[in-house]
Amino acid sequence: MPPTTPPTTLSAIVLAAGKGTRMGSDLPKVMHPAAGQPLVKWVVQVVRDAGATEVVLVVGHMAELVQETFSHDRPACHCVLQRPQLGTGHAVDQARPLYVQHTLGEHCFVLCGDGPLIRAETLATLLARHLATGAAASLATSVIPDPSGYGRIQRDSQGRFQRIVEQKDTTAAQRMIGEINPSYYLFRTRDLFDALTRVTNQNASGEYYITDVFELLLKDGHHIEVVDAVPPEDVLSVNTPEQLAEVDAILRHRLGMPTSSPARSHA
Repeated sequence: MPPTTPPTTLSAIVLAAGKGTRMGSDLPKVMHPAAGQPLVKWVVQVVRDAGATEVVLVVGHMAELVQETFSHDRPACHCVLQRPQLGTGHAVDQARPLYVQHTLGEHCFVLCGDGPLIRAETLATLLARHLATGAAASLATSVIPDPSGYGRIQRDSQGRFQRIVEQKDTTAAQRMIGEINPSYYLFRTRDLFDALTRVTNQNASGEYYITDVFELLLKDGHHIEVVDAVPPEDVLSVNTPEQLAEVDAILRHRLGMPTSSPARSHA
């Protein structure tokens, strides 16, 4: 069962720097509205519901707009700038100075701001398993019918976690894996930032992946907890106007809201 009182040393880093070139709008991708709120607002609300007392937003494209959106939140979100954008691992590492200067949390969620279907109950399950097992890092996975486009969870012959393989780096055999990575992460903060110093960009995208942290920590002898806890219907993130419309409809259904009219461009 999830703890009734999450630890006060829980924080979250939410990745919100992307432009979203396929959205047909100049708005930052995470600022497109779904069910009346920017996508990233749903993510921040959920991490706070799960017990994160400090939230760091990694911003980039039109950073001032994202910052202004959260300027009246209490407690306020911290904002750090990622420029240039060199991958998810590089994005998370932009929060390092904040964690060095302030005590933001012994444990840290890392989530994407374009995945508003995330649920507090899923994060509570992940947190409970993370703390109960003493894991250095934990991730929630999902098994979906069509894993195309998602990182795959590679396991050994005994079913033990080995690594996350990004779509662009998969072999034909790995592309057949149905267990995917929807980017729900929880780290012991000191282990996260230690491993990030050793992440390289030797991959098909030439980027620094946060997903490489798990394999590095496993090789260090740390425990990695993997929880198949994300319902397939919660996996969808937003990269296109069509996905935005689908997410909007799902959120409105959850909340008992009327269906919206078709989204208009905000260019």
